[in-house]
This record gives sequence, structure tokens and C-alpha cells, in this order.
Amino acid sequence: CLKDDKFCEKMTDYILFKDLDGKYMTLPECLEVNKIDVEENATDENGEKVEAEIVEDEEETTEEKSEKVIYYVTNEQQQAQYISMFKQAKMDAVILTDNIDQPFVSQLESKNEGIRFSRIDADLTDTFKAKTSKKLQQELEEKATAIAEVFKKALKKEQMNVKVEKLKNKNVASVMTISEESRRMKDMMKMYAMPGMDMSMFGGSDGETLVLNMNHPLVEYVLANQDGEHVELFCEQLYDLAAMQNAPLAPEAMMKFVTRSNEIMLLLSGQN
Repeated sequence: CLKDDKFCEKMTDYILFKDLDGKYMTLPECLEVNKIDVEENATDENGEKVEAEIVEDEEETTEEKSEKVIYYVTNEQQQAQYISMFKQAKMDAVILTDNIDQPFVSQLESKNEGIRFSRIDADLTDTFKAKTSKKLQQELEEKATAIAEVFKKALKKEQMNVKVEKLKNKNVASVMTISEESRRMKDMMKMYAMPGMDMSMFGGSDGETLVLNMNHPLVEYVLANQDGEHVELFCEQLYDLAAMQNAPLAPEAMMKFVTRSNEIMLLLSGQN
């Protein structure tokens, strides 16, 4: 399919993709999944149904409808948290774990207008977010500004992107999203033996966004105790826990994570 365009054109609709439940689907079948009625499934932060409030820009909504997204997984163990969130939201994704899959999906995108592949951790759609009123949304935005400054200061990452959302899953404190474009650029640089190259050289950023769940007690604690003794410790731990779901930590970062985890357990035991 990669080398012969005519063969690819004839076989596109017959290629099989494995989904999260181990079932196999063709490309047309993949395009039919994840068609969730957001309005019908709208819930608030308490998990109760509410009337959906459409706030998207009309132009943006039209653009989204014209583009069909197929989500995919590259590492089932590493991306287990995102897979769990997808299953709870009754969404699906395909398994693409081989090196050849990346250039293959790029070719499918170029040959099929309106189809886009996006890794499962590239973004959090509205499906995962609890619906809120305009008043609560405004309050959330104010809290987001405050807590973002706390995390940037604690992590010493002034340019870091931080978002605060009310996620339906209250067990998730933090997740890391990396834009599909940035991740593909990184993968390409690794392929051509250019690891560690600064993405800003290409006019972009690393594409990372730390998403904090305002429905989680730890995030609420950080917001309420911005000058607390252990807030920096919690910020670092929440960041590393989110980062580990995308990629393994660097050796130095992993050593700090283990040391910090032991420190947290000592705090819980009352011996520190």
C-alpha cells in the first residue's frame, strides 16, 4: 500500500484495524464509531444529566463535522489510563503499535480527504468533560489562571501550557496531552537520528499541555493551599504521573519521582 498507489486505492476499504476490544474493523467501519450524541449524554460534575449548552463557534463546528477523526493507540500498557477513559466514555480506538503504522496512516490521510488519525492522548474532547453553566465556567477559568501559576512556579516551567477542566472521571487528577502535529514531528526526528532537537527551531513548541481535573481532591487542595508546605511536592508528583502516561520518564526524572514517592509515603505514615 505504501509503494503502489493503485493497490492502495483498491485495498483501502478492505484493510483491517484492531480496536480496543480486539475486534477487527475496516476503514469505513472505523469512521462510524465514536459518533456520540453529546447532547444526549451530557452530564454535570456530579454525573447527573443536564441540558447540553452549545458554546462552539459555528465555523469551528462546521469544520469539525467535515473532518472525521480515528483515534489510535501505540502502546496499550503505557496509554492504559487514556484507554480506560475512552472505554468509560463508550469511545473506541484502533491499535497501531508497529513502526510502519505511522507512515501508513499519514498516507491514508493524504489519500482520503476529511480523515484524520489522532493518537488517544493528543487531546481531551468534550465527551470527557462535565457540562457546566456559564457562571461555573467563568469561575473555572479564574481558578485555571491561579493554579497554572502555582504549577509553573513549582515545576520551574514558565512556558508550560496548563489547562483546568472538570472531567467526568473523578479518579483522574492529571493527564498530559501532546498535539498530534508535535508528536509526529518528534517521531520523525527520532527516525532521522535527531533526538532532543528544539521544536522551536521549526517555529513550534513541544505541544505538551498539562490538564488538571478540578473534580479531583488533590487539585482542589493545591488551589486552596497555594502557599502550603507540600504544594510543590504535589505539583511535581501530579506532573510526573501525567507525563508517565505518555512516555517513560528520563532516568534523572525517574530517580526524582521514586525519591519523591518515598517522601510522600513517609508523610502519610507521619514519620516526616
